[in-house]
Amino acid sequence: MSDQVVENKPAAEPAIRTVRVLIQPTPRKIRVRFGGETVAESVKALIVHERGHLPVYYFPREDVRFDLLESTDHSTHCPLKGDASYWTIQAGGRISENAAWSYPEAIPESKGLEGYIAFYWDRVDQWFEEEEEVFVHPRDPYKRVDFLASTRHIRVELDGVTVAESRSPVISFETGQPVRYYLPEADVNSEYLLSSDTVTRCPYKGIAAYHSVQVAGTEHKDLIWRYNEPIAAAKAIEGRLSFYNERVQIYVDGELEVVAKSERSVLDSIRLHIA
Repeated sequence: MSDQVVENKPAAEPAIRTVRVLIQPTPRKIRVRFGGETVAESVKALIVHERGHLPVYYFPREDVRFDLLESTDHSTHCPLKGDASYWTIQAGGRISENAAWSYPEAIPESKGLEGYIAFYWDRVDQWFEEEEEVFVHPRDPYKRVDFLASTRHIRVELDGVTVAESRSPVISFETGQPVRYYLPEADVNSEYLLSSDTVTRCPYKGIAAYHSVQVAGTEHKDLIWRYNEPIAAAKAIEGRLSFYNERVQIYVDGELEVVAKSERSVLDSIRLHIA
């Protein structure tokens, strides 16, 4: 086995100027549902990037069902946007308190948000981009995910035991994340796998199921995940298994991979730029 080490780390931060809030139109049709009703739907929504936060969709007031909203006394202040007013959603016999907000008199830096309404992602039932359901948060237009078929020799070791080995991985290259290796199920030793009830959601891949791994009597909880029914853009990894690189030893063509921590500042700088 080679003693060489291959490092998996983000590129150096680009030398670009940054802004604190970036407001852009999105060409996608965005839809929000709650209590069996479409609360907002628009082809003129904005996507707003703010340093240190996930992207947020804002809808023109005319594309929001105000018959389903009730204004509240709740308010908050943001130094980058101004004072926010809030609404509670009532639909289908259900209530989601202070689930929507707007900036009726935004500060000059964020004037473009006046006349728009935003919703907390986790206080509504469903989000759609066009007719495809999206989970967790909006898909960031400055983030890229590529799934590439490969013939690299991937060997996964845990506590000195080889638990998977493949020469036909699909490799995921995702902005701001470590490289991930999705292996055919047949190339993962099933004798070490334990079932798990854990389920997570990813806006770029879909709904993930998990396996724990037990080696020499030690259980490693939710070490493996798979997308049995990924979204169309992630079809290449359907049914394949991937390990957390950070919790195992992965050898790529005989060289031990060292996974560096993601540097969110790199993605933030790319996302919040002035052309």
